[in-house]
Amino acid sequence: MFACSAEPPRDPSGVTAGFADATGRFLPLLCTINAARVMTSTAELLGVGLDEFTRLATSGASDAGGLTLLPYFDGERTPNLPKATGRLDGMTRASLTRENLARAAVLSVANSLADCLSVLRGLDVAVERVLLIGGGAKSEALCSVLPDTLGMPVDVPDTGEYVALGAARQAAWVATGSFPEWERSVGRRLHPSSDTGAQRFRQRYGDARANLETELAADPTEQRPEPTD
Repeated sequence: MFACSAEPPRDPSGVTAGFADATGRFLPLLCTINAARVMTSTAELLGVGLDEFTRLATSGASDAGGLTLLPYFDGERTPNLPKATGRLDGMTRASLTRENLARAAVLSVANSLADCLSVLRGLDVAVERVLLIGGGAKSEALCSVLPDTLGMPVDVPDTGEYVALGAARQAAWVATGSFPEWERSVGRRLHPSSDTGAQRFRQRYGDARANLETELAADPTEQRPEPTD
């Protein structure tokens, strides 16, 4: 999650990375370790491809039926919890379905992004709109839950290598002194719905994250288990 700001980010926690662009503005960035591969790992666990995973996730209850997944499979960078592991709460015979598990995985990724957005807002970075690009933009399941999770519209430009294109255009600008012209991608705009399921999940997600942070703070010597593969 990153933004464009006229002022450099001042984050005493060190979580926010500071970059700059060719215009003299700044690009505060929050990075998560666990994103698309949370969904691919869950799809593998369910024994399905990504298309079937999307169908399952969009068929589950809007709040994942009470399941809450913390997606810290590889530790996490935002929040800074390198020793964290994933956690699945709320399992009952009724809630533990393939659909709800797939939905919880997608919602967990959306909530990681929402946490990053909260950090940006806490740094007084103006958030006027949200654009979804990269691999996540190809996931209809993620696209379907993100506006409700963030509580604001999400623009999804047509698929493209926007990071690479942006870097190349800035380099061309610096080299030639002429700002390159290009057409803006229209894409589509996704709006929040009246369904409150994503916000119920967000509340549970925040509670679960806070509990995990408390546990890790109480036992700073706890180590992540070594991978077996």
